[in-house]
Amino acid sequence: MHLNLLHLGRISYAEGLRIQAEVVVARKTGHIADTLLLLEHPPVLTLGRNSSRTNILATDTELAQKHVEVHETKRGGDVTYHGPGQLVGYPIFDLRGDLPGKKGPHLGPVDFVRLIEEALIFTCKDFGVPSQRICKRTGVWTLAGGQVQEKKIAAIGIHVSQFVTSHGFALNVSPDLRDFSLIVPCGISDRTVTSLELESPQTPLPTLAQAADSVAANFGRVFQRQVLAVEMLEELLHSVPTVS
Repeated sequence: MHLNLLHLGRISYAEGLRIQAEVVVARKTGHIADTLLLLEHPPVLTLGRNSSRTNILATDTELAQKHVEVHETKRGGDVTYHGPGQLVGYPIFDLRGDLPGKKGPHLGPVDFVRLIEEALIFTCKDFGVPSQRICKRTGVWTLAGGQVQEKKIAAIGIHVSQFVTSHGFALNVSPDLRDFSLIVPCGISDRTVTSLELESPQTPLPTLAQAADSVAANFGRVFQRQVLAVEMLEELLHSVPTVS
């Protein structure tokens, strides 16, 4: 069993959706194995199925001035910001496959999200940042202590179609956190966001490339797969069909 890994670099949200759709089709037909796409987006706000536009605090004029796009998506969750310095991951998995914790014919979407959280918690630990889950608040959060409340360091929202997942997570590595003031992140108004750059005690500070390597390794660890990197989308889509 293996997990394909494809780094796409910085691409537009629309291009990310297009590539994601191609990979989803290939996974549904069994042409490729489970795949993790890692990338970075220019500034964009995405609205999940459960989102409210009232959680976008900036006006259309302000968004246009900052060159921030707005996209409605099929994923779960509320409004999310993506931008430079944030590692975005699209894990495209068939939930009927051999996955940790699967007890029936397929792994449940919530259980899949819990596994993503686990991989990101391990990633934060790699950079000296203790993190956790919080009940009924999907994502990954720093630990609270004293007068310091927990802060959100990674957001998660997935979509499932014919048992195949799409969309995924956004890990704040070194984004400009001021851009999160454009929204109420994930509809949660009583907590703030943070990043590996702010929380990590390591010197030098974590880079996006280092975070991507850590995420890939920890996805392999949590999902119990060998991670195989592919160089280009064409290489992935034209690979030998797999039944894994």
